[in-house]
Amino acid sequence: MRVDSHQHFWSFSRDQYGWIVDGGLKVLERDFLPSDLEPLLDAHGMAGSVAVQARQSLEESRWLLELAAQSPRVLGVVGWVDLRAADVARDIAHLREGPGGEHLVGIRHVVQDEAPGFLDGARFRRGVGALTLQGLVYDLLIYAHQFEEAVRFAAAVDGVPMVLDHIGKPKIASGERSEWNRSLRALAALEHVSVKVSGLVTEADHRAWTKEQLLPYLDDTLEAFGAGRLLFGTDWPVCTLAATYVDVVEIVEGWASALSSDERNALFGGNAARVYGLTESGA
Repeated sequence: MRVDSHQHFWSFSRDQYGWIVDGGLKVLERDFLPSDLEPLLDAHGMAGSVAVQARQSLEESRWLLELAAQSPRVLGVVGWVDLRAADVARDIAHLREGPGGEHLVGIRHVVQDEAPGFLDGARFRRGVGALTLQGLVYDLLIYAHQFEEAVRFAAAVDGVPMVLDHIGKPKIASGERSEWNRSLRALAALEHVSVKVSGLVTEADHRAWTKEQLLPYLDDTLEAFGAGRLLFGTDWPVCTLAATYVDVVEIVEGWASALSSDERNALFGGNAARVYGLTESGA
């Protein structure tokens, strides 16, 4: 089963998606819905995808789950709840009780926008720790400069399956690699952490990236995590800031051609199915 483990949907409004407006990301200022993604999934033999939150609100999480209930190609949803709230379990229960609630597979917080020390916070760690009892994965979204904090955090909540988004967002555009690589290996030493092979083109120069520029970052990620902990994702539609869906798939498929058949199957769906508990009928 081939799976795109990381993509987004939204019904665009300027007041709700300020990160798009403030970032001047004009190409993203429209609706992106399952009907837009399905032809792309079909073209690449994808059984479906994991829809990931793009706005930190329970309203959006409920909406994504409703989409999953209506769209069989949405195999799982990584939503958002306030992990610092007093009763995280209650908020998760409310999501699961609504339409599509059975598709909730994980929770994400946009840590890349938080102040230093956020991941050291006791309330946040407690909330993430509670995900173990809920059978949910935590998606870790950070910038490369936040790795030291992320390693402490991941070690402190080692009972929670965790997935690092976008290989930790290295500064590909400036060519920085060595410090990111050292930090990535430190996180990879924690066996409950997997990594999404996603988001590379948008960390490179949007207009001048080359496949050859990206390949060393893929090599480093494979060496750090091994093929058994890599999850392919496109980060569609955000990837369209720099590349097409086809480009993103072909870059990774070309690079992965040197892997064994079993390793490629794991990268392009098997690992996502195992980590998130996905089947072709959903989560």
